[in-house]
Amino acid sequence: MKPKIILAAMILSGSTQLWAAPAPVSEAASSQSSIEKRLSALENMMKSRNLLQAELQQQLNILQDEVSQVRGITEEQSYKLEKVLQRQRELYQEIENRVSQAYSQPAVTQAPSTDVNASQAISSDLSENEAYERAVALIMKDKRYEQAIPEFQNFLTTYPNSVYASNAHYWLGQLLTIQNNPTGATEHFKVVVNEYPNSNKRPDAMLKLGNLLADQGLAEQALKTFNDLINQYPSTTAAKLATERLSQM
Repeated sequence: MKPKIILAAMILSGSTQLWAAPAPVSEAASSQSSIEKRLSALENMMKSRNLLQAELQQQLNILQDEVSQVRGITEEQSYKLEKVLQRQRELYQEIENRVSQAYSQPAVTQAPSTDVNASQAISSDLSENEAYERAVALIMKDKRYEQAIPEFQNFLTTYPNSVYASNAHYWLGQLLTIQNNPTGATEHFKVVVNEYPNSNKRPDAMLKLGNLLADQGLAEQALKTFNDLINQYPSTTAAKLATERLSQM
């Protein structure tokens, strides 16, 4: 009996070893599955990172485009402003030359009249000339445009009948336009147009007035102003510019 028992024990022992053998295969499969999961997670992370980078690059491109547009607008506005200031400097020089003539000509005993052409009239009042010259100097010499506004306003208050009154109103219109005050500028240009028919500034004042009215959406008033300018001063530069503006309306 003992040999049979021993044989049976050996058989059972061998079968146990056979049943336990597959265990390492299962562990390897589990390890491989874990690696695949990690690789998959890494791939997902890389995809998310790439998508985020692409999105950030797209936003950066948009911002760069916006900056370029703003820069272009700024350069364009700077160019336009420089052209306006250049034109004003030329006109201001014209005024300064006229005022300087007051000290080289004999005084006139006749009181100045607002009906006299401003391009030929010079006040006989030295203090009036000085006040006007001081206001002009703030523009021509000091480039202090904001300070020139109250100076011209004080001049008009002190010398309401001055031969320079139409010019003072015109320059106030110009200065207020630069200061982005179209309502105030419009009122001063209207004064030049309506109250000083003989002023040499009237054609330019009509052009400025028409542009301001058009910009404020008052198309009917702007059209009338431009047409009056073209009919009354057909050979002037202002009339030519008015014709161009009309073609754009």
